[in-house]
Amino acid sequence: MIPLLPRTRRSPGRAPEPRVSTGLRPGTSDSARPRELRATRLAVPVGLHTGLGCDAVGVPARFGFKILSRLPAKGCVYADSDWWWWLVPAGSDHDLTWPLPACYAPGAEIPDRGPRLIHHPDGTSPYTPPIPLYLLICQLTGIAPSWTAPPVRSAL
Repeated sequence: MIPLLPRTRRSPGRAPEPRVSTGLRPGTSDSARPRELRATRLAVPVGLHTGLGCDAVGVPARFGFKILSRLPAKGCVYADSDWWWWLVPAGSDHDLTWPLPACYAPGAEIPDRGPRLIHHPDGTSPYTPPIPLYLLICQLTGIAPSWTAPPVRSAL
Protein backbone atom coordinates (compact mmCIF):
# COMPACT_ATOMS: atom_id res chain seq x y z
CA MET A 1 0.00 0.00 0.00
CA ILE A 2 1.34 3.45 -0.84
CA PRO A 3 1.47 5.54 2.32
CA LEU A 4 -0.76 8.54 1.74
CA LEU A 5 -1.71 9.45 5.29
CA PRO A 6 0.52 10.70 8.10
CA ARG A 7 2.10 8.01 10.26
CA THR A 8 1.08 5.26 7.82
CA ARG A 9 3.75 2.58 7.57
CA ARG A 10 4.26 -0.25 5.18
CA SER A 11 5.74 -3.54 6.30
CA PRO A 12 9.33 -3.83 5.02
CA GLY A 13 9.96 -6.03 2.02
CA ARG A 14 6.48 -5.75 0.52
CA ALA A 15 6.10 -4.22 -2.88
CA PRO A 16 3.65 -1.34 -3.05
CA GLU A 17 0.18 -2.14 -4.30
CA PRO A 18 -0.92 -0.14 -7.33
CA ARG A 19 -3.55 2.51 -6.79
CA VAL A 20 -6.24 3.27 -9.32
CA SER A 21 -6.43 6.84 -10.53
CA THR A 22 -9.73 8.55 -9.80
CA GLY A 23 -9.48 10.58 -13.00
CA LEU A 24 -12.33 8.78 -14.82
CA ARG A 25 -15.97 9.43 -14.26
CA PRO A 26 -18.59 6.69 -14.03
CA GLY A 27 -20.06 5.85 -17.41
CA THR A 28 -16.85 6.24 -19.43
CA SER A 29 -16.14 3.63 -22.07
CA ASP A 30 -14.27 0.40 -21.33
CA SER A 31 -11.44 1.48 -23.63
CA ALA A 32 -10.69 4.37 -21.27
CA ARG A 33 -9.54 2.29 -18.31
CA PRO A 34 -8.24 3.93 -15.15
CA ARG A 35 -4.46 4.02 -15.06
CA GLU A 36 -2.61 2.53 -12.12
CA LEU A 37 -0.62 4.91 -9.95
CA ARG A 38 2.56 3.12 -8.95
CA ALA A 39 5.10 4.04 -6.30
CA THR A 40 8.59 5.35 -6.84
CA ARG A 41 11.46 5.99 -4.46
CA LEU A 42 12.99 9.45 -4.64
CA ALA A 43 16.54 9.17 -5.96
CA VAL A 44 19.21 10.98 -3.97
CA PRO A 45 21.77 12.76 -6.18
CA VAL A 46 25.26 11.28 -6.32
CA GLY A 47 27.66 12.71 -3.76
CA LEU A 48 25.12 13.36 -1.01
CA HIS A 49 25.41 11.35 2.22
CA THR A 50 22.32 9.45 3.37
CA GLY A 51 23.69 7.85 6.54
CA LEU A 52 20.50 8.67 8.45
CA GLY A 53 18.21 6.96 5.95
CA CYS A 54 15.61 8.83 3.92
CA ASP A 55 11.95 9.57 4.37
CA ALA A 56 10.00 12.29 2.60
CA VAL A 57 7.41 14.87 3.56
CA GLY A 58 5.03 16.00 0.84
CA VAL A 59 2.70 18.95 0.62
CA PRO A 60 0.28 20.05 -2.09
CA ALA A 61 2.01 22.19 -4.70
CA ARG A 62 0.14 25.33 -3.59
CA PHE A 63 2.36 25.38 -0.45
CA GLY A 64 5.63 24.57 -2.24
CA PHE A 65 7.11 28.00 -2.99
CA LYS A 66 6.03 29.40 0.39
CA ILE A 67 7.81 26.61 2.26
CA LEU A 68 10.91 26.66 0.06
CA SER A 69 11.34 30.42 0.42
CA ARG A 70 10.90 30.42 4.22
CA LEU A 71 13.08 27.50 5.29
CA PRO A 72 16.46 28.49 6.74
CA ALA A 73 18.09 25.26 5.48
CA LYS A 74 16.94 23.20 2.51
CA GLY A 75 17.81 19.71 1.40
CA CYS A 76 16.67 17.95 -1.75
CA VAL A 77 13.24 19.07 -2.93
CA TYR A 78 11.29 17.21 -5.61
CA ALA A 79 8.11 18.30 -7.36
CA ASP A 80 5.49 17.12 -9.79
CA SER A 81 2.41 18.98 -10.93
CA ASP A 82 0.48 18.26 -7.72
CA TRP A 83 2.97 17.69 -4.86
CA TRP A 84 6.31 18.94 -3.53
CA TRP A 85 8.48 16.54 -1.50
CA TRP A 86 11.31 17.26 0.98
CA LEU A 87 13.83 14.60 2.01
CA VAL A 88 14.12 14.26 5.79
CA PRO A 89 16.07 11.79 7.95
CA ALA A 90 14.35 8.45 8.50
CA GLY A 91 12.12 8.42 11.57
CA SER A 92 11.21 12.10 11.38
CA ASP A 93 7.67 11.07 12.24
CA HIS A 94 8.66 9.53 15.59
CA ASP A 95 6.21 10.88 18.21
CA LEU A 96 5.10 13.48 15.68
CA THR A 97 1.92 13.74 13.66
CA TRP A 98 2.45 15.73 10.47
CA PRO A 99 -0.60 17.95 9.89
CA LEU A 100 -2.92 17.35 6.96
CA PRO A 101 -2.65 17.94 4.09
CA ALA A 102 1.04 17.01 4.54
CA CYS A 103 1.94 13.43 3.71
CA TYR A 104 4.77 11.49 5.37
CA ALA A 105 6.39 8.86 3.15
CA PRO A 106 8.67 6.33 4.89
CA GLY A 107 11.59 5.27 2.73
CA ALA A 108 10.93 8.30 0.49
CA GLU A 109 8.53 6.08 -1.46
CA ILE A 110 5.87 8.27 -3.06
CA PRO A 111 3.14 7.94 -5.71
CA ASP A 112 4.83 8.00 -9.12
CA ARG A 113 3.65 11.16 -10.84
CA GLY A 114 7.07 11.86 -12.36
CA PRO A 115 8.71 13.89 -9.57
CA ARG A 116 11.81 15.89 -10.53
CA LEU A 117 14.57 17.32 -8.38
CA ILE A 118 13.95 21.08 -8.24
CA HIS A 119 16.35 22.05 -5.44
CA HIS A 120 19.83 20.63 -4.84
CA PRO A 121 21.37 21.46 -1.45
CA ASP A 122 24.60 23.43 -1.28
CA GLY A 123 26.35 20.97 1.06
CA THR A 124 26.66 17.19 1.17
CA SER A 125 23.48 16.50 3.14
CA PRO A 126 20.26 15.78 1.24
CA TYR A 127 18.09 16.49 4.28
CA THR A 128 15.83 19.37 5.18
CA PRO A 129 15.78 19.74 8.98
CA PRO A 130 12.42 18.21 9.95
CA ILE A 131 11.50 20.43 12.91
CA PRO A 132 11.62 23.76 11.01
CA LEU A 133 9.76 22.05 8.14
CA TYR A 134 7.13 20.72 10.56
CA LEU A 135 6.64 24.10 12.25
CA LEU A 136 6.35 25.89 8.91
CA ILE A 137 3.77 23.39 7.61
CA CYS A 138 1.80 23.84 10.84
CA GLN A 139 1.92 27.61 10.42
CA LEU A 140 0.80 27.53 6.78
CA THR A 141 -2.04 25.09 7.45
CA GLY A 142 -3.22 26.84 10.62
CA ILE A 143 -2.70 23.74 12.78
CA ALA A 144 -1.08 24.03 16.21
CA PRO A 145 2.14 21.99 16.55
CA SER A 146 1.69 18.91 18.69
CA TRP A 147 4.07 16.18 19.75
CA THR A 148 4.45 13.82 22.65
CA ALA A 149 6.64 15.20 25.40
CA PRO A 150 8.78 12.79 27.38
CA PRO A 151 8.00 12.57 31.10
CA VAL A 152 10.11 14.92 33.24
CA ARG A 153 11.83 13.34 36.23
CA SER A 154 13.75 14.91 39.04
CA ALA A 155 17.21 13.58 39.82
CA LEU A 156 17.21 14.84 43.41
